[in-house]
Amino acid sequence: MARLYADEMFPQQVSELLRTMGHDVLTVQEAGNANLGIPDDEV
Repeated sequence: MARLYADEMFPQQVSELLRTMGHDVLTVQEAGNANLGIPDDEV
């Protein structure tokens, strides 16, 4: 199992598919960090 933090450009459908495969995926939207313009290296 992998633990992933998906940024805003990562497709939601892929996040959902990875979850069905047993991976732990958190998106920036779920973390409350969407639309803040946080640079990738800080995400």
